[in-house]
Amino acid sequence: MGVESKNMKLSQNSMEEIEIFKTAESPTGERIKLFVDELEALEPIVNVDTPRDFPLQPCVAPGMDLDFMLEIDEELDSGQEVQRISVINNLPDLLKDSHADCMRRVVPKVREVLHVAQADMQLAASSAFVQILRKDLVPVQNYASTFLQTILSSVDNKDPVRDWDIANAWLDTLLDVIDLLPKDIIKKEILTIAIEKGQLSQPVQTRLSCCKILGKIATRFEPFVIKKEILPIVQSLCQDVEYEVRGCMCMQLDPVSRGLGLEATKSAILPELVELTNDEESYVRIAGLQTVVNILTLVDEDTCRATLIPLVCKFCQQSVKTEDVTLPVVAREIGKLCHGFSAYLTDEQKSWFIDFFKQLCKVGLNENKSNKNKDAEKESPSKDQQVPLLPDIIELQDRLIETRRNCAFNFPAMVLFVGAKSFKSELGVCFSNICKDPNVEVRKTLSSGFHEIAAIMGSHVSNLQGDMIMLLRDENTEVLKGIITHLPETLTSVCGPLTHQAMHEVKQNQIADLIPAILSAEIVIAASNDWRLQETIIEHFKCFQYLTNSENIYHKIIPVLLIKLKRARALPVKLAAARSTLFLLRNLKKMEQRAELLNTLVTDFCHGKSCHQRSLFIDICRVTIEYYSKSFFKETFFEYLLSLHTDPIANIRYRLCSILPDLKRLLKLPSDRTLSQLLDACVRRLLIGEKDRDVSQAIKCAVEEMDKTPVYMESGLSRRIMMEEDIEDQKKEAEEKKLIELEERELKKEEEAAKAKAEKKGHKDSASKIPAPKKGKSASSSVGKQERESAGVKRTPSTTSSNSGSTSSVKACRNYSNRLGYDSTASKSMTKTSRSGASGVPTPSSAGSSSRKISTSKLASSEASTRRGSFNNSPTATSDKTVRKNSNGSIPTAKSKKSK
Repeated sequence: MGVESKNMKLSQNSMEEIEIFKTAESPTGERIKLFVDELEALEPIVNVDTPRDFPLQPCVAPGMDLDFMLEIDEELDSGQEVQRISVINNLPDLLKDSHADCMRRVVPKVREVLHVAQADMQLAASSAFVQILRKDLVPVQNYASTFLQTILSSVDNKDPVRDWDIANAWLDTLLDVIDLLPKDIIKKEILTIAIEKGQLSQPVQTRLSCCKILGKIATRFEPFVIKKEILPIVQSLCQDVEYEVRGCMCMQLDPVSRGLGLEATKSAILPELVELTNDEESYVRIAGLQTVVNILTLVDEDTCRATLIPLVCKFCQQSVKTEDVTLPVVAREIGKLCHGFSAYLTDEQKSWFIDFFKQLCKVGLNENKSNKNKDAEKESPSKDQQVPLLPDIIELQDRLIETRRNCAFNFPAMVLFVGAKSFKSELGVCFSNICKDPNVEVRKTLSSGFHEIAAIMGSHVSNLQGDMIMLLRDENTEVLKGIITHLPETLTSVCGPLTHQAMHEVKQNQIADLIPAILSAEIVIAASNDWRLQETIIEHFKCFQYLTNSENIYHKIIPVLLIKLKRARALPVKLAAARSTLFLLRNLKKMEQRAELLNTLVTDFCHGKSCHQRSLFIDICRVTIEYYSKSFFKETFFEYLLSLHTDPIANIRYRLCSILPDLKRLLKLPSDRTLSQLLDACVRRLLIGEKDRDVSQAIKCAVEEMDKTPVYMESGLSRRIMMEEDIEDQKKEAEEKKLIELEERELKKEEEAAKAKAEKKGHKDSASKIPAPKKGKSASSSVGKQERESAGVKRTPSTTSSNSGSTSSVKACRNYSNRLGYDSTASKSMTKTSRSGASGVPTPSSAGSSSRKISTSKLASSEASTRRGSFNNSPTATSDKTVRKNSNGSIPTAKSKKSK
């Protein structure tokens, strides 16, 4: 049975034939068809080591046949450029699937086509050749004999018509390949060619390639090989007649010196480096300075003090004198140089570097000296002297601005070099001048690194507070972006760790100036179109929790956030304002303030006239669920949120459906049975009466998810399970308990202080035989006056009748505190003082009027009257009215706690 199966291209019409049998050929030339099972049965016989009288067909990998290889050959020979590029890009996959056929058929064609290929095909091949070696798809010896030879021949671009970028791409490929090849192949195939390329008879481009290749090879060989084979050609290239070659070889002295070692570097490399740093061409001098910076970690103390430090000082003086292209480079590397030399500098040398840095920071700003020089030149003109052209003047100005910008970038390194203690005396004036630099790019660079400088200053960071305020009051958004992006880190450095304890330790008068500066920065950013920066600064408003007290937050920060919630154009800015508002709500110590803010959110957004505001209320509820405990949300927003199921806008009802499963997760039976019934009624009405197709589909999806969501029971076992699963919610509820405890303690202290003061005043009056005033009014009014004076906020007299919406919110907060277990006499006394309006605790109406008075925008003043009307017409005023009335009826959104 000497039969060998052969893959052939069958007719596409006979699909059954492909699956059932294959065509084979016998030794006599007869064409037969064998079934697949017969071929499988013949496999052991074919593998038997028997003599064969007919030639075997080439082996083809699975999924690839000979016709496919022939098609690839045709595409490489006569195909379009796009087809050739596709073949080259897929060359690693072809080698992986069919190594032998690809090496025999495709690779020779690719090497042949590359000699006349266009730039795109050359770039694709240079990338594919590196991937082949990295993935180890070809043995190293085969790779060296095929792909490496193509790379080496393509590096030499002798055709001037072709683009030099192609040669650079192949050179980068060769440099990547050197890291992956073994040393023997590098020495045999690459080193000899590199030495030939470095001869003076070779073109400039070839010698430039030699410099880069030698720098890469030096990292792979031992010092004795480098000293014998590479060092002579390196020294020759450092003395090349072309400045480009000298500069390129100078940049490669760092890897060559690391391969040689310290002693050989001191004897062979440093003399060349000193000569290159003093070269007549600025390009070579810049390369020399960068090489000095790179080898600082290699050289020892004696070399630095004897050679490098004097060399750098001379270089810096020359750059300032000439004001050429080396000046921005010196300003860019000054931080690394000072940091590298810091251990070897004397006090005099250290002072010299500091003074030189100060001089760089003022480059281009001292116009007096330049004007004097120009006047002197005008008085004694020479025949050969020419007036500078306008492009040269503009180039010089750009160069000086770039120098100051690099100085601003290196300021953190210079602060580390000088030290935090000596900052104010050495760099304080220079730092303030850069903060006030007339160029925006300079100020922008400094503001981006301000948080690093503040972290380095440590306990001396108070010296930066005035400069920080100056940057926050800048009118350019790019400057503000640098400092606002890292505002929390900067405030942490300036004010200490952001905690309430740290806030009390820091002096309030030092932090008080930061708040108006941040608010002024927000005004400038709000006038721009950068909504991402607006979102960032509004998110960072959370830091006010640790910067100021509750009164300032309520009267200065909360009104700004409410305006953003209403007037911001970008939705992410509104969401950021909602998160900051609800985050700061936790820091409000007075129950009336929290209640009024919650009532404002309900009145202006849940019951707002605009559908966008009502849609935003759903997002507010999501944030509330995230920040607060389940109990807090159920007491405040649960029923109001369900009332939106009767909204006339379909998008509002559609968005409501997505949050219904989250509402079910908040419920616990049997305590939340009433809320569960309200949720079921809402879902039932949406399922039955909804006419919008999208909302109907959304409520069906919500119902499916709600069916999968279990409702927890308040039994003993479920409580133990919930303690394990819902620890985060318990932490939130504990924090809310602490807030209520703190409020009641403060109220007790106020009552005790008021009683003590009244008793003291009564003793004085009895001693002078003057009748004492009534205890309730005088004591409470005096305490309220002192509290208002201490808060520093003017307040209008409260109205005779409080708003119904605020009262209901106060009741909700008080019911929530009673439910947590705080039914003390302090809450009763607080209700008395809020009703009488005589104590220092502001009533909801007075707090609202004071916040509206402090807000300077027209929005707050125009909404004052509408807010009073909305409070009076709020559904929380009565328990038997619904939020929205329609034909189908609606759920009561603010039921009284008695019925519950």
